[in-house]
Amino acid sequence: MHDEVEFEVAAPVEQVWKLLVDVERWPEWSESMTSVRRLGTGPLAVGERAVVKQPKLPKLTWEVTELAEGSSFVWVSRTPGVLTTGSHYVSPAVSADGTPASKVRLAVSHTGPGAKLVGLFANSLTRSYLQMERRGLTARAESTAAQS
Repeated sequence: MHDEVEFEVAAPVEQVWKLLVDVERWPEWSESMTSVRRLGTGPLAVGERAVVKQPKLPKLTWEVTELAEGSSFVWVSRTPGVLTTGSHYVSPAVSADGTPASKVRLAVSHTGPGAKLVGLFANSLTRSYLQMERRGLTARAESTAAQS
C-alpha cells in the first residue's frame, strides 16, 4: 500500500524544512499527531529514533534511515510483518506571483506480509492523516513566512 500527497506551500524551502525536521512540534500544527518524542538530541540524523503517537493508532517507534539536509528525510517503523515508511520531501518552487515557494511531497507505504491487512484497516486513515499534515504544514509555514 502506498499513499502520498503533493502540494505547494507559499513559503521558502528553508522555512518548510525547519518545520519538517522539528518533529516534536508536529502535534502543534497537525491533528494527525498526538505526540512525538525524539530519543536523541541535536539535529535530526540518520539512525535517530522517535516515539510517535497518533489518534486511533498504537504508539510506534520510527527510525530515520535517509536524510538529505534541507530537502528530504525518510523514516521507518517496524511491526510484526509490516515495514511502514514515511517519506518527506521539499524542493524549491516559485509561486504565481514570483515569490519563493516550496513543493512538498509526503508519502506513506506499507510493505511485508501483513501490508495488505494494514492497508484494509488503515488506508482511509492514512489518506486522512496525509491531508491533515498537508493542511497543517501549509498553514504553519505560510503564517510563519508572512510574519518574516
